[in-house]
Amino acid sequence: MVLAAAGAVALSACGSDSQGGTTNSASTGGASASSAATNCATGDLKGAGSTFQKNIVAQWIKDFGAACSGATIDYQGVGSGAGITQFGANTIDFAGSDSVMKPDEQAAADKRCGARAIHLPITAGGIAIMYKLSSVKDLQLSPATIAGIFQGTIKKWDDPAVKADNPGVSLPSTGITAVHRSDSSGTTSVFSKFVNATASASWKLGEGKELKWPASIQGAKGSDGVSQAVAGSDGAVTYAEVSYATASGLGVAKVKNGAGEYAALDGASVGKALEGATLPASGNDLQVKYDFANTTPGAYPITALSYEIVCSKGTPPAKLALLKAFLTYDVTTGQSAADGLGFAPLPQTIADKVKTAIDGLA
Repeated sequence: MVLAAAGAVALSACGSDSQGGTTNSASTGGASASSAATNCATGDLKGAGSTFQKNIVAQWIKDFGAACSGATIDYQGVGSGAGITQFGANTIDFAGSDSVMKPDEQAAADKRCGARAIHLPITAGGIAIMYKLSSVKDLQLSPATIAGIFQGTIKKWDDPAVKADNPGVSLPSTGITAVHRSDSSGTTSVFSKFVNATASASWKLGEGKELKWPASIQGAKGSDGVSQAVAGSDGAVTYAEVSYATASGLGVAKVKNGAGEYAALDGASVGKALEGATLPASGNDLQVKYDFANTTPGAYPITALSYEIVCSKGTPPAKLALLKAFLTYDVTTGQSAADGLGFAPLPQTIADKVKTAIDGLA
């Protein structure tokens, strides 16, 4: 099933409270939805996982809480791997992840649920190559150059490979400090799949939520951690969801796509990247497949879909109504918050399938 493209929406700055380590329920302030338009339920939910989706989940919790008194929702941005582990251990009600579960993780989640644990795509966005380089305001990078930077083989910003990507640009001899996620990260999984698919001749680290990074590549925990590390060091570079770059005042590189263009990261380019994505023909485990090397003009190649992992069956009755109400809000009214927070609205075809899957939770 081929998906329709997301709308062309410009990405802009995220809210001032977007980088907090903990996202708690809120019952005041700035709700974009009214209680008349929101299917409310009472109770409490706990979620944890992806830092990629943390900023938009914070907004959804704030707005849903303002519309629905009696609902308490907490989301901890601890990284996709830790969230999946907590879900399998039955300590949270849903997990956020930017990659699908590995077989052992799926088995643990299924055991916890007593049924199939499923992936529901909940938001889309781009993973930015964000940098701090005081003398360079516009930077372009090809997949092979990105691979060299994050393997430590390209060590200075005036390396011939970086120059080739940026003709006519005066690049300093500043040393490159590449920063990776030190925790088990779905963002790392997406990033590594991208370079593995588009620069396989150069990339030697494989793919996954955790990699064996060279000693010269620094580590920091979470998207906020890597962003802060880059913000504090001229010449540094990392990968994270784009709102972290906006909040930290970092530059965002254009990335060469399969059409040979250096694409800027915005809502339109994320939508273009998802044009050829496919969903399963049947079932409610909505694992989306798309090609990082697709040749669609205008596509931003390091595009990610972030999932909520839930039980298809087996959620306790005291939690089920609120879980369904909150997820329904997220995939419908909540999508209107995407562009203002550095995300892209889900393609309508995905949103419709997710809504149907949510309706079927039991």
